[in-house]
Amino acid sequence: EKRNAINRQMHLELQHLCRALESDFETRVLILAGEGRCFSSGADTSEWGQTGPDNELELRHQSGIGSRTSNALEALDQITIAALHGFAVGGAVVLAICCDLRVAGRSAWFSIPEVELGIPLSWHALPRLAREVGHARALELTVLCERFSAEQAHQYGLVTHLADAGGHLDVARELAAKVVAKPPLPVAVTKAQMKAIRRGTEMGESAFSDPDLLLYSRLLQQRARRRGQRGDA
Repeated sequence: EKRNAINRQMHLELQHLCRALESDFETRVLILAGEGRCFSSGADTSEWGQTGPDNELELRHQSGIGSRTSNALEALDQITIAALHGFAVGGAVVLAICCDLRVAGRSAWFSIPEVELGIPLSWHALPRLAREVGHARALELTVLCERFSAEQAHQYGLVTHLADAGGHLDVARELAAKVVAKPPLPVAVTKAQMKAIRRGTEMGESAFSDPDLLLYSRLLQQRARRRGQRGDA
């Protein structure tokens, strides 16, 4: 069962929403939430086995789709709030930490299993995760791939607010109402300053090319399949 899995179509829709919000001066808060039993099960792994384009530059572009989504979400001028319930896995955690505030139900849990699945954590997640929880904790969560609770996430700084069962959206809306009650210009300037601080503290992000990490993994898989089809040694 795909529980709000983040597939290519969802990436494109989120990117389209972010572009629309760039010129929307009426909307001051965006709440990101999942329908049903959870926030999201993360990246749609059923797409991983699909053969990509033969053109390696096109494949490189496709490999960067998650980074473009997370960058667009974090670049928004609006205050963003992630309302988390059930569970958030892998890429879902990445999208959550791109939001300014993160509300989680007390029964929610989180997991970052990419390393265990044999792929590097991507979408420019590591600089963001280290920013929120510290470098040692970020390494622990990504290398050990162990599930952690909403209470732990709150202690780590990944979650900013805890909510009782079923109350994650209510708390998110209460926070949104408090933001909207504040004068718009000072809030906008504060958000802009915070974005500038993030850019300054994440200069190391430009030291590696996130799409190229995924590209390397996908090229190896693709070439292995082609060798197998040809019967090469």
